[in-house]
Amino acid sequence: MKKTLTKVLAFTLVFSLITTSIFASGTTEQSGETTVNMFQLKVEIKDALDAYAAQYSAATDGVTVKVETLGGGGDYGGAMKAKLQSDQMPDIFVIEGQGGYDIWKDYIADLSDEPWVDDTDLAFMADGKVVGFPVAIEGYGLAYNAEILDKAGIDPATLTTRAAYEKAFKILDEKKEELGIDAPVAMAASVAGGMWWVAAQHNLAVYWGGGLDFNDTSIIEKALNGELDQERFMQYTKYLQLLFKYADQAILLNGSYDDQVGSFAQGKTAFLHQGNWVDPNLAQLGVDFEIGYAPHAFLDTEETGLFLFAPSWYVVNSQSPNIEAAKDFLTSIAMTEEGHKYMVNEAGMIPAFKSVTLKPSGQLSQALMDANAKGGNYGVFFGMLPDGAGQNIFGPIFDLFAQDPDNVDQFIQDMNNAVASFK
Repeated sequence: MKKTLTKVLAFTLVFSLITTSIFASGTTEQSGETTVNMFQLKVEIKDALDAYAAQYSAATDGVTVKVETLGGGGDYGGAMKAKLQSDQMPDIFVIEGQGGYDIWKDYIADLSDEPWVDDTDLAFMADGKVVGFPVAIEGYGLAYNAEILDKAGIDPATLTTRAAYEKAFKILDEKKEELGIDAPVAMAASVAGGMWWVAAQHNLAVYWGGGLDFNDTSIIEKALNGELDQERFMQYTKYLQLLFKYADQAILLNGSYDDQVGSFAQGKTAFLHQGNWVDPNLAQLGVDFEIGYAPHAFLDTEETGLFLFAPSWYVVNSQSPNIEAAKDFLTSIAMTEEGHKYMVNEAGMIPAFKSVTLKPSGQLSQALMDANAKGGNYGVFFGMLPDGAGQNIFGPIFDLFAQDPDNVDQFIQDMNNAVASFK
């Protein structure tokens, strides 16, 4: 990025001091030194966010933004509670939905009057006010290597039912040597390896929202009342079983994020169970083959949509002495040219703000933008679950099923028991 940034005056704010930052969308010149501490969990944007924070700090008199990242399946909620107990609460932190808001609402500032609010449809709202800044639009299907599928005679456009996937996985498995792959699918599910979220959060979201209208939360609401839809869940279980059986077993049971993404990037698997947040990683690994998304089609009936959502929101600590400086930093991301460059060009994200005109370079992000324009996609609702449910309740159950995917009855019983505990 340029060392000298373009002054952008996109709006007018009333400040107690004159706005002089060359990130001019809302940063106030501070008297003395102010340090804004940000604690976030998206490890895949760490380098880009660190660089943006450093650039912002260099361009803003008296304000330094320091970013701490906990990712890769780490216990973010536990880390936040530890910070509270040690009187080290960050000025900006992350919630992933209603469960997080319910825990931290006494520490979350009202952002309703911020200038970016009218520029997005995905701000987090609670108690009649805007409280969360959407980090990005994210999403996923089952990513595929188009070259491998073409060599195997598989048209990704046909992958719209579970039966179609079963046929495709069998073909790939039979042609592993010919295709030079280790397994059809790169997927991870290990709790010990910090990869519980791939299966127990993102894949389980397929059951909560797949095949339904985008805002249809009836299935997860039923679960929150203690019940699974048994017929639908059986279809989902069969799909999950397919993924587990045809996944690279070393990655599934013990692999890290890097193992999973690296296998796909090296052409050792035909499919990757990850979202568009891997675009920067794939670019770093030199991927130059064609990539796309097929639906997570777990039903007997046809599904053609992808999963789109705002996965998390930045919130400002209402008890921080640096509230205004924290708000200004978020505003700079949403409302300045440099903030837009950071989100799209550096972090590889799909911004949640309408004024952003840049287009992402990553193929998976492009696929999501195309799907969003086309419509017919599915919502992601794991943020409605109780805090920690994905990691602490569902994670171990999915891990156990990954170790023995033939034990369908045990998996269904465990999941019924888990959901019954929500009542």
